[in-house]
Amino acid sequence: MPDRDPVPLCPASSVSAGERPPRLPSASDPSSEALERRRALLEGAGISTRRLAGEGAEVETEALAGRIEGFVGHARVPVGVVGPLRIRGTAARGDFFVPLATTEGALLMSYQHVANMLARGEGIRVRCTDAVVWRAPVFVFASLEEASRFVGDLEGWRPRLEEVVAAGSRFCRLTDVEPLIVGRSVYLRLGFQTGDAAGQNMVTAATQAICNALLDGMHGKPQHWQIEANESGDKKATAMALLRARGRRASAEVVLSDKLCRRYFRAGAATMEHAWRLTTVGSTMSGALGTQGNYANALAALFIACGQDVACVAEAANGITTFEVLAKGELYASATLPNLIVGTVGGGTSLPTARESLEMLDCLGDGRGAAFAEVCAAVALVGEVALTGAMAGGSFARAHTDGGRRSTDGEG
Repeated sequence: MPDRDPVPLCPASSVSAGERPPRLPSASDPSSEALERRRALLEGAGISTRRLAGEGAEVETEALAGRIEGFVGHARVPVGVVGPLRIRGTAARGDFFVPLATTEGALLMSYQHVANMLARGEGIRVRCTDAVVWRAPVFVFASLEEASRFVGDLEGWRPRLEEVVAAGSRFCRLTDVEPLIVGRSVYLRLGFQTGDAAGQNMVTAATQAICNALLDGMHGKPQHWQIEANESGDKKATAMALLRARGRRASAEVVLSDKLCRRYFRAGAATMEHAWRLTTVGSTMSGALGTQGNYANALAALFIACGQDVACVAEAANGITTFEVLAKGELYASATLPNLIVGTVGGGTSLPTARESLEMLDCLGDGRGAAFAEVCAAVALVGEVALTGAMAGGSFARAHTDGGRRSTDGEG
């Protein structure tokens, strides 16, 4: 990471180019004074926390149509802010204050520790490299011969299916058609681009339209069909999605000097790499998909704060982390997340606190889906560095007992 370009504070700031932005009050300070200083610092950076603070009118019940049924109220999960976190992506680039919603004590403190560490270097480089959302209908025919004939006809159907999808949505586009014959059944994996939306509902509607078109025009009708055969990987960790992509695929990397590792974790680069190698063996023995420590912590907290479908953490928290010592003794760490079902338009992103959180990240609205995926990958990597450093330096248990058991109702 040889170059050091001026890095802006996001989304707005009076900080001069190249100047280190102001630091938040200690993450471990629970006082009302620290709370007000945090809000004031963010406000000075052009970041509103008014709705997160509970100010403003309640959301009109009618505005929640399509987002909740049987509405009675809101689950108020506390939101903290970590930062500034230096991210050098293609779509997300700058020093970011990151909103995280959680009730897990010590989580934000450990992420803030790493954010402070990264502020002394080039930060995290990240790229969003692919984007596709899958649905997988199945068609059951009378015989293997009929199933094979259907598959043989599919290539000729491709232009028509693309037209059907485009006619039903301004943003959804068909990108992949992959049939797989199993006996007399055909499992059909359909891949879609969904713009800046997470796209789950969008691709379901598109798949219905595709199936209707096929059923109207195919030569031999199936005896049975259904719109999803559980092959798409929806809201579950799958090997297929790990190797390819479902949603947005993003990779993040960081290089840390041995000196920084020792200063912040009391463990050198080689010790941290060794600690990670031990955990990858443990992951293998447990039968885990991928090799990562705690992506779910970062993603669940981000998803709740930013109005995402939290159930998608089941698949998004699946990926590969690497640690290695480079030739000059530096520590290289990376996180690759191939299953980021995230969006910056639609769904819960329209709710006031979600909008405020996404605006804090400069990730609200059209054209910002890739940026939000890059932020997700960067924050996930922060968690991996924090976890590995705590394990290597022997502070893991102490951090949780000191920071996670301060509740007034007993042990955390």
